[in-house]
Amino acid sequence: MTLKLIVANKAYSSWSLRPWILLAHFKIPFEEVVIPMDRPETRAAMLEYAPTAKCPSLHDGKIAVWESLAIIEYVAEAYPEKAIWPKGKAARAHARSLSSEMHAGFTALRQACPTNFRRKVKAVPLSDEVRADVARIEAAFAHARATFGKAGPFLFGRFSAADAMFAPVVNRFHVYDIPVGKPTRAYMEAIMALPAWKAWIADAEAEPWRVEKYEAV
Repeated sequence: MTLKLIVANKAYSSWSLRPWILLAHFKIPFEEVVIPMDRPETRAAMLEYAPTAKCPSLHDGKIAVWESLAIIEYVAEAYPEKAIWPKGKAARAHARSLSSEMHAGFTALRQACPTNFRRKVKAVPLSDEVRADVARIEAAFAHARATFGKAGPFLFGRFSAADAMFAPVVNRFHVYDIPVGKPTRAYMEAIMALPAWKAWIADAEAEPWRVEKYEAV
């Protein structure tokens, strides 16, 4: 049975990108359902698929999984041959730690730089709190690359769940023209060169829906 992934607008939903880019990159067949955000019917439509009335959620027959990281873990269990997490024990533990840190943290960056995959590149003023988030992310990228990522351009060499979790950060750094070091920019370019990334961006740009609060920043 084909997996069904429920996502919100591709232009704005960073959480939806995470499992979507993972499934697309690893060529795992799935059907997608897109539910537009901030419309009168949005909550009811999302509630049909997840008890949180939020996206994303994944459906595998009668099994429902929600929250991006839980979806990624489910997919990793269902497709162990895909090496969705790094193979080495230490690398895998580190990747899970970084992914959980991303899931729970970097609030200042999220609030100051809302996700908009259609946004034209333009800088905005950054608070000290946002700069601290950026510094931590750059340090995390550099450490993972130096320790586990020498075999390829991604955090752990080959593309993994950790890269999927940080993919929305790549968009934020890029479209808000946030100053980063050359190693971070090289990593960003590797993510943005992925066919799955390009497909998501193309879909986002083609969407007819606009939410003013995300377009205004």
